[in-house]
Amino acid sequence: MSRKKLRRFAELETLPNFFRYFNIGKGGGWIRDYFANDRALTLELCCGKGEFSLELAGIFPERNVLGIDRKGDRIWSGATRALERNLSNVAYLQTDIEILGDLLDENQVEEIWVTFPDPLPKRKQAKHRILGSSFLAIYGRLLRPGALIHLKTDAEDFLDSTLEGLQDEKVEIKLIRKDIYASALGDPLLEIKTDFERKHLAEGRKIHYLAFSFKA
Repeated sequence: MSRKKLRRFAELETLPNFFRYFNIGKGGGWIRDYFANDRALTLELCCGKGEFSLELAGIFPERNVLGIDRKGDRIWSGATRALERNLSNVAYLQTDIEILGDLLDENQVEEIWVTFPDPLPKRKQAKHRILGSSFLAIYGRLLRPGALIHLKTDAEDFLDSTLEGLQDEKVEIKLIRKDIYASALGDPLLEIKTDFERKHLAEGRKIHYLAFSFKA
């Protein structure tokens, strides 16, 4: 492991807005205690450096935002920048999504964002996709009724396969936009760009968006 990663891991242990799954116990009381309120959460899954979570928290100071990723060295960037900007309404959690249902409460989440996940294109990888059936079962328990799940991706094949998989789920498609920058967006949230998105746009890739919710 590089010295840079070792330094970041050591620093993470001192950050008040960073949590690891094995230190927080079960249920969502830990995050309510951190924010000191009962507001519902906005989650960014596979948040990487936490840029999207950071910008969400800045735009919506009345929201509680939680960025989640399995790699702590990625989260370090967002967690440190949040403290530098005095954003007290955003925190970061290092965990695998598979156990997220044990770490939060039922109906504790008002919105989920999935920004540029690994598309895992091979057929045998389908069950591991972040919007696959087993993961949707977790989100369905955590989300409040009518809450939205948002996806931004540069992989049109992944978007199409996600839509195909959702046909077998009890969900309602709210919006599909392919090549979102081909026309005026009209939504400031879609204009938030991560490093991944900037890289994709510089390479000439198109960005796509999907929003859906679970049926009552």
